[in-house]
Amino acid sequence: MTRKYLIGLALAAALGAGPAQAQELTGTLKNIKDTGAITLGFRDSSIPFSYLDDNQKPVGYAMDICYKIVEAVKKELKLDKLEVKLNPVTAATRIPLMANGTIDLECGSTTNNAERQKQVAFTNTHFLTDTRYVSKKSSGLKSIDDLKGKTVVSTAGTTPIKQLTEANVARNLGANIIPAKDHAEAFLMVETDRAVAFVMDDILLASLAAGSKAPGDYVISTDAFSKPEPYAIMLRRDDAPFKKVVDAATAALYTSGEAAKIYDKWFTQKIPPKGLILNVPLSSVLKNEFAKPSDSPDPDSYK
Repeated sequence: MTRKYLIGLALAAALGAGPAQAQELTGTLKNIKDTGAITLGFRDSSIPFSYLDDNQKPVGYAMDICYKIVEAVKKELKLDKLEVKLNPVTAATRIPLMANGTIDLECGSTTNNAERQKQVAFTNTHFLTDTRYVSKKSSGLKSIDDLKGKTVVSTAGTTPIKQLTEANVARNLGANIIPAKDHAEAFLMVETDRAVAFVMDDILLASLAAGSKAPGDYVISTDAFSKPEPYAIMLRRDDAPFKKVVDAATAALYTSGEAAKIYDKWFTQKIPPKGLILNVPLSSVLKNEFAKPSDSPDPDSYK
């Protein structure tokens, strides 16, 4: 057997192995292929992103985006069917449940920031928000400094409670900060006068006030605790093949104009179960993001 022949055999073997190795699945894609299922994490009160309708079914803007991602994953893996499992998450549990493999996508109102990117990954931004507070008009609060010495609530495990805590120190507010388990509980504390204000993303505050017993009783602060921050669907870190599929799916959705229609459905029209109209049209900044999708955690990149 000549040396040239042996080299030829080795080369043929290497070339033959290439495509098979390239097609070998790893991480989340392998798990989805093996199990025939993908698990979506959902929130129960993050209107209009992810919340429960009258039938206790998760619905919302972020859920619609996640289902588009599911379709892309199904197509990528060439599956005839793909079971979608739904798993509830809270602000405090969403990152641990993503990290330990319980959920594959988190479909909610989660801020993409540099700190979180040390633990998880995010796909392209689907919303931009500011952190503000909601209070009763009767309380007479006008600014962040008006929170001095007051009891203020925010949701545990969120970016806003961190920003509130930082502002409390930086501005010497001396506020009593209470962490609530979810957005609904936090708003209820303002509704029942156990807290004067609820600090959270302004769009979530708008939706909670609109869905309350007396929407006209509430006002959202003009003062903001932050620059506009990006929301995105969360996925596991260090899983490049899965992220590539998810990023391609969201980019196609956003640039095609379909995302603008989904946005309109949830932010400018009546939404279930009460027929609320949030009346929050698509902003010029988000239009720009849809035209040029980005997964950047930097607020300054969305000007």
